[in-house]
Amino acid sequence: MSRIAYVSTYPPRRCGIATFTEHVFTNVSAAGKRGNRDPIIVLYNENDDRNVYENNPRFWPLPMQDRSAYVKMAKRVNRSDISVVVLQHEFGIFGGEAGEYIVDFVRALNKPLVTTFHTIFSDPKPPYRQVQQEIADLSDAIVVMNRKAVSYLVRAYNLPENKIIYIPHGSPKPRDNERVQLRRQLGFEGRKVLLTFGLLNRGKGIESLISALPEVVREVPETLYIIAGQTHPEVKKREGESYREELQNMIRQLGLEENVRMIDRYFNEEELVSYLTACDLYVTPYPGLQQITSGTLAYAVGIGRPILSTPYEHAQDLLKGCEELLLPYGDIKAWEQRLKELLMDDNALHQWENRIRQIGKATHWPTVGMQYLKLFAKIGEMDLDEKGVKEPNESVVKHVAPTKY
Repeated sequence: MSRIAYVSTYPPRRCGIATFTEHVFTNVSAAGKRGNRDPIIVLYNENDDRNVYENNPRFWPLPMQDRSAYVKMAKRVNRSDISVVVLQHEFGIFGGEAGEYIVDFVRALNKPLVTTFHTIFSDPKPPYRQVQQEIADLSDAIVVMNRKAVSYLVRAYNLPENKIIYIPHGSPKPRDNERVQLRRQLGFEGRKVLLTFGLLNRGKGIESLISALPEVVREVPETLYIIAGQTHPEVKKREGESYREELQNMIRQLGLEENVRMIDRYFNEEELVSYLTACDLYVTPYPGLQQITSGTLAYAVGIGRPILSTPYEHAQDLLKGCEELLLPYGDIKAWEQRLKELLMDDNALHQWENRIRQIGKATHWPTVGMQYLKLFAKIGEMDLDEKGVKEPNESVVKHVAPTKY
């Protein structure tokens, strides 16, 4: 029986790529009634907990810093009954400069390859250009999670457009029946809650939103801004908690201690979904407009929360038709005005919620899993028995896997 092999950091790593892979694997397996027969090629380093996959034949360990292991793994795949290999590509999860070791694996592979690019540059520079160019050339299909990325790849790497497939970043479905209870549990009752989630770093633009809050709080004193997540580990190595401390000083200086809550800890995915479900407005004031994919934005859209954001690449694509929700970075007056308008008008928030939900329907994981299954079957020339395919069921999977975005 033909199998699908996934190359990723799942299961040992607490990262967005690992969680994304688990969702794709779980929902493809559910859609195709595949059980647990498909192997996962697990990238790991010496700091990862190997107990989660060792002695389990479904997981094939690949040490990320051992260059020779990449070719050995490709040869193992070539000898197997694998019909298609699914590569989750992010430069930082592979060994070598710009993750170049994975190119050795791709070169040695003689099985059909589907690659999902999680980072795409509009104008790629060395050394990233050479690495991504070769992977793109040797892949049988490339998946992108942003429609804008199609033209970027075609232009940068001279690829045929029909080789690139858009499949949205998956998301959970809304959990309306839990919202009142979650708001009570999280202490959100009687508050208008803004939420920013993710690994804390200067690229989040949080200081610009805090700057807009004093004027908002004057009109909407029940405003509560939740900044959830740990400091990015690489940032912490370089500068410790200096950014968090700057934000905390700013909050004190502006007298916002009752209106801003910073939660410095790890959130698993179940908690992230709970906070998104309970908030009134999800905000991403990012200064970097080139961000091609945002997992948390995708989740907020899938769950159907109103959103206010800067117009970075993924926000422009995912919120097409909702341009009123996109504001320039650093335009404090524009953010003040729009925040007040939304937080003071429950009817407007409800209308935006309904519009966002219509967009989010196409991103729910069971639907996305079905799209991936059909792509893998086509590329791997697998016999997809339509009678055996389970049509998307929104209640099929409840995820509690760890994640960081």
